[in-house]
Amino acid sequence: MTADPRHPHAGLFVTFEGGDGAGKTTQAGLLEAWLRAAGRAVVRTREPGGTEVGVLIRDIVLHHRGDVAPRAEALLYAADRAHHVETVVRPALARGDIVIQDRYLDSSVAYQGAGRVLGRDEVRDLSLWATQGLLPDLTVLLDLDPSAARERRDADDKPFDRLESEQDDFHAKVRAEFLTLADAEPDRFLVLDARRPAEELSRAVQARIATLLTPAGDVGAAG
Repeated sequence: MTADPRHPHAGLFVTFEGGDGAGKTTQAGLLEAWLRAAGRAVVRTREPGGTEVGVLIRDIVLHHRGDVAPRAEALLYAADRAHHVETVVRPALARGDIVIQDRYLDSSVAYQGAGRVLGRDEVRDLSLWATQGLLPDLTVLLDLDPSAARERRDADDKPFDRLESEQDDFHAKVRAEFLTLADAEPDRFLVLDARRPAEELSRAVQARIATLLTPAGDVGAAG
């Protein structure tokens, strides 16, 4: 992929955001398959846990038994993000790869900034410092009511992690913050109703991605 004057790197950085149970992993997988079928080089990753260091941090922030102070939680996510961007994301973008990532700094702003009431600007600034200002080229927000999301998680029959276990009012704050972030940056965000069928959502993501790739026709034909 050639460098695009709209973006500061040769590759494309795509993140998926939304509440737990919104379908981020499913959509990231569908996008990866579509892009690979089109012959694109793809790096699929996640936060936290996209590196060996990140796996250790993920275990602390999501599975630690006992309390983690909100500011400590925010700093742990930022530490994971700093290492992950430096060792995985930026090298892939420099190669011209497409990075598909499950969660990024918008999750911290929503979960720690709003859910933990640490403040939007403070948490965002922390992540921007950790990543030297790297923002996604596209953020897909899968929007889902917290009660519907909880029903989905219940159906998975898996133990809830620390954040999933929070009450619905916490998740309502998180959802509202995600939507506020999307309203503030409409050019970066694609907001989709996560209740729609997975294949329909995937086609909407593909259509938006095709406009960001050069030449767009290559991917559009593959789809």
